[in-house]
Amino acid sequence: MARSKRERLLKRTFLRALKLCTALFLILGVLSGAEVLLLKYFNPPFTTYMAWQWIESRVYRLPDEESYRIPYLHWRTLKQISPHLIKAVLAGEDQRFLSHHGFDFVEMQDALRDIPVSGKIRGASTITMQAARTVFLWPSRTWLRKLLEAYYTVLIEICWSKKRIMEVYLNTVDWGTDIAGAEAAARMYFHKNAGDITPSDAALMAAILPNPHAWSPIHPSEYVKERQRRILRDMEKLPSFQALR
Repeated sequence: MARSKRERLLKRTFLRALKLCTALFLILGVLSGAEVLLLKYFNPPFTTYMAWQWIESRVYRLPDEESYRIPYLHWRTLKQISPHLIKAVLAGEDQRFLSHHGFDFVEMQDALRDIPVSGKIRGASTITMQAARTVFLWPSRTWLRKLLEAYYTVLIEICWSKKRIMEVYLNTVDWGTDIAGAEAAARMYFHKNAGDITPSDAALMAAILPNPHAWSPIHPSEYVKERQRRILRDMEKLPSFQALR
């Protein structure tokens, strides 16, 4: 009798926990969906990535260190950004951007095949994936972050056009210390507006994107120059992306 009562109690507890978890997931799903849908029409004043860095700088900074300042986003539409820069970013970061749905499985397979040769994992993030983690997530490499990155990538591809994804990416991507977005990067590195960037400038800017805090387009290393040359070659092979503009 006591055992039967105990089993009923455990069953009720399990069902309550299951209902609570289901309700929690539904609430999070609705909130994240609304968040992505809202940014389809409105430009964010800052990103979760920036906010997280600001919090970390306040919590962990040493007494003599300056706290992180959230960069101002000089928002520009795609029509206000040089087509050379758009093409360079596509050539350097995601050449199949217009044909995939958030995940480039061809690039993922190539990265896996390179592991035995290079001994390390090469990144295979698409522009959509990069936008997802910059705008909505925190800077870490945990499995939870990776799962949420995939989740937000799906939501973004469902809710946003390719044009909107590229616009958000170019205006929020980390381009160096306290530099976020194409306009701020163009001004800092070349003293130009984002719309006036030349093919050579654009290829240099795209070349440093994988590691913008260590590489510089002002004093490029030989490795960065080689990346610039490869991006310029790939830009010539890519078709026109006027549909994005």
